Amino acid sequence: MARRGLTDVDRELWAAYAKHVAALPGRAVPALTPAVAPPAVRPAVITVASVAPSRVTRVAASYMSVGEQPAGVDNSTWSRLKTGKLVPGRTLDLHGRTAQHAFHALQSFLHQAHADRVRCVEVITGRGSGENGGVIRRELPLWLNLPPLRPLVLAVTHPHAANVGSVRLLLRKPK
Repeated sequence: MARRGLTDVDRELWAAYAKHVAALPGRAVPALTPAVAPPAVRPAVITVASVAPSRVTRVAASYMSVGEQPAGVDNSTWSRLKTGKLVPGRTLDLHGRTAQHAFHALQSFLHQAHADRVRCVEVITGRGSGENGGVIRRELPLWLNLPPLRPLVLAVTHPHAANVGSVRLLLRKPK
């Protein structure tokens, strides 16, 4: 394969870089070689071949809502999670935290629980004093759907219909 010379863009980039570099003692910054005319380039013909994918690509997980049975959770497991009979392995209480601290605590809690192969966890947000609940309770479903957390969580529901200040999460099995 014939060696191609530097383009004008390459020369400009090198000159801009070389301005910020100091030469070693007793050495000089090398000068650019004279421009070599690039060989004539023929237009490439692009052909599209149908190739079967070598591996299956994973489909992005759909939006997860609190209390809705997602695909991939069997009825028995969903029933146990929804009625509170699936006992959580760990619990995180977010009472009294700012939204930012609560988010970071939730993120590290879920990553650690997933790494430790805990299958069910409980997150206590509190009911909140507002009409629609507190900030953390309103933000939790949004946080769970963010890219760092969505791949970890399979399902989320309230363990009891009367207690909306607590949610149980069914985590995915680690690969």
